[in-house]
Amino acid sequence: MASLGWSSRSYSYPSLRAALDEVADGLAAAIASAGERPLHVVGHSLGGCVVLHMLARHRPAALGRVVVLGSPLCGSASARVILRVPLLRHALGRALPAWLEQPLPCIEPHREVGVIAGDRPIGLGRLVPGMAQPNDGMVTVAETRWPGARDHIVLPVTHMQMLWSSACLRQTLHFLDHGLFERPAAAPGAPGAAHR
Repeated sequence: MASLGWSSRSYSYPSLRAALDEVADGLAAAIASAGERPLHVVGHSLGGCVVLHMLARHRPAALGRVVVLGSPLCGSASARVILRVPLLRHALGRALPAWLEQPLPCIEPHREVGVIAGDRPIGLGRLVPGMAQPNDGMVTVAETRWPGARDHIVLPVTHMQMLWSSACLRQTLHFLDHGLFERPAAAPGAPGAAHR
């Protein structure tokens, strides 16, 4: 991101042992202490859920726009299956089960949140019988369709490819700059580009 004129910082947390409220409160404190305004936030997978939980608990004045990638904002069928297997339950940590028990987050309506979903079904989710299509191999597209999002886009990537996909990076930066994802221009005389 530095080569594109952006500075970035990582917010790390112990995902296996930290409670959801604790992680969200820590993120709010990190944003408050950063000093930069506006400070945009990008979260992948559970990280996106943490960001929304933080926004439901705090009102960070320094926060700009938010992009979440592959985040099960509306629940996770694959995680619920894994939670029923005692040997695998601990692999999900404490934060994700707490997220799944909560209602959809209610945040300030002026917050600009963009959601990127993937539709290449390659990943551990393939082990979950009957996982709905389309999905990114871990999270279904339907599970990312949070009603509070300003924009939502589906890209041809897997859950883990989102971390290094140039298309995801381009769309993330476009949303941070403009508050909407980039859509292909419609041909003259054709209907407008459809939102997926």
